[in-house]
Amino acid sequence: MFGTILISICTFMHVYVFWRGASIPFVEQHISRKIFIGTGLILWTIFFLGRMIGHSRTGMLAGVLEFLGMNWMAVLFLTFLPLLLIDLITLYGFFMPRLSASLRGFALLVGMMLSVIALVQGLRPPMVEKYEVKVPGLPAALDGTVIVALSDMHLGSQLGKGWLSDRIAQVKAEKPDLVVLLGDIFEGHGPPDDQLIAPFRQLSAPYGLWAVPGNHEFYGGSKTNLFESAGFKLLTNTWVEVRPGLVLAGVEDLTIRGRSGQNNDPISQALVGRPPGATILLSHTPWQAEKAAGKGVGLMLSGHTHGGQIWPFGYLVQKRYPLLEGHYEVDGMSAIICRGTGTWGPRMRLWHPGQILRVTLRGQGVAILQGGMNDTTHPKIL
Repeated sequence: MFGTILISICTFMHVYVFWRGASIPFVEQHISRKIFIGTGLILWTIFFLGRMIGHSRTGMLAGVLEFLGMNWMAVLFLTFLPLLLIDLITLYGFFMPRLSASLRGFALLVGMMLSVIALVQGLRPPMVEKYEVKVPGLPAALDGTVIVALSDMHLGSQLGKGWLSDRIAQVKAEKPDLVVLLGDIFEGHGPPDDQLIAPFRQLSAPYGLWAVPGNHEFYGGSKTNLFESAGFKLLTNTWVEVRPGLVLAGVEDLTIRGRSGQNNDPISQALVGRPPGATILLSHTPWQAEKAAGKGVGLMLSGHTHGGQIWPFGYLVQKRYPLLEGHYEVDGMSAIICRGTGTWGPRMRLWHPGQILRVTLRGQGVAILQGGMNDTTHPKIL
């Protein structure tokens, strides 16, 4: 159903962009109608094959088709919006008929420029963003504990072993006490081969390697066993005391639970019977933060939203996921939402690159200062 809707929407945008583009003076004067229409048909075919073949299979051909098709989808989105805006302002040329055609050319140029920026940002390595967070109940001996979190890598045909090896090097450079994966680590095209998973085995941390599943771990069959193959212990509606006074809890993906019609309460199940001290909750989807805060969680780490990935799509995403990206205070609990270490679909981002979280835990009695929102050299103090 999702694929059908996506193809339908993109086909509409495709027709709209080429329909309006055909009336731009430069196009009318310099590009023959046959070449223009033929180009449109070729690009739509690439998108269709990228979705139908590239998205469901593995291998070099599938990877190339998906890269071209999904990036063209993003280009369509970024050119469709300015073209539509100009058409609405001019009432499709009713006002300023001569100028409106030139304005459509400007809108098309803006869309192409945004697409280039988004591609550059999407291909950039993810940035390490640093936070310091006060966590109620944290023992003094654990003050300064460092957690590194990765989310939404979508490893598969687009992001492979070489890309992952570079991310592992970034994680190791932060010297974490605890490494966590926040779900959607594997794309869902099929089980990744052992070579793709191998870079994870270079990781170690004094307090362990832990993970929670995302929705993509269940597409095409459950892939949760891959976390164990990668050396990570999976937390599914349960908790573990990684050190006396520090509890790490994890829940199943809340969107998958909702789609399957389950009525259980994973957050309550994950937190029941835990010992006193500080509690950190891992949840792929940033829902039910108020419930977690009410049950004494001091820090919640999530992903899933990608921060919208491509502006201005984030405004729509935030309607469903109010905690979109960054830090939030929810009833005394800190919630940090990773905008994704990798990308889904297009290898494009607008405006920010991918992200790896480095979170330093602080006790309630520690005096700390507030850092700048976009400062990744100095930590954000929360």
